[in-house]
Amino acid sequence: MTSSIDFKPYYAVIFTSIMKNHDDEYGQMAIQMTQLAKTQPGYLGFETARNEIGISISYWETMDAIHNWKQHATHLLAQQLGQEKWYQYYKVRICKVEREYEFG
Repeated sequence: MTSSIDFKPYYAVIFTSIMKNHDDEYGQMAIQMTQLAKTQPGYLGFETARNEIGISISYWETMDAIHNWKQHATHLLAQQLGQEKWYQYYKVRICKVEREYEFG
């Protein structure tokens, strides 16, 4: 177990969305973005869930890592396609995680 003394804060990018169109191309792009994000410096992990509202959270070491991911050319294309084709609504929140704990 990591003590609070050893804990290093990190960042969470929370992407909340409502789809207008969910096609095979979207699914392929989502897989591609997940695989590409894993190769980026500062990437720590990813979690997602979707029903009527989708929530995807990516975890990063620094704000610079988040900025670099947002500006990645392939990610920029995915963002553009998301606005044009797939999303009715989305919101992005960036949070600093200063503490965590879990059960199980």
